[in-house]
Amino acid sequence: MSHVNIGKIYAAPYQAMLEFAGTAAEAGVDAGLSPLLVELVKVRASQLNGCAFCLRMHAGDAVKHGESADRLAVLAGWWESQYFSPEEQAALQIAERVTLIGDHGRLHDRGVDVDGILTEKQIAAVTWLTVVINSWNRIAISSHYPVAP
Repeated sequence: MSHVNIGKIYAAPYQAMLEFAGTAAEAGVDAGLSPLLVELVKVRASQLNGCAFCLRMHAGDAVKHGESADRLAVLAGWWESQYFSPEEQAALQIAERVTLIGDHGRLHDRGVDVDGILTEKQIAAVTWLTVVINSWNRIAISSHYPVAP
């Protein structure tokens, strides 16, 4: 597959994606999600998708919102640690389910009661945010965005 920067070739869909991302971010704010939780969702989905560009961006954004190196180091195994709040765990479980939607029925049960922890608005907002980051991952990966030190 050739590496064509799709946003440069067709700017209108890219612009629509930016607007979509902004609308989803507004939903997160409206639902009362912390900026750090939002970044954790973005980092976890980007880990699952192998998007180095988005990983670098959102890990940096998470650090700006107070994230620690310890928590970032164990994020890929969040369910095995005691680092994450119930709200963060529920959001991460949603992020995994949406990102790995094709593996429905084969995903591990992380033992998190999403409905008992997050409100409907929070669940919807996390889901939209996950849809957005999955879209950005696909744009960045298929356009072969450079990621250099």
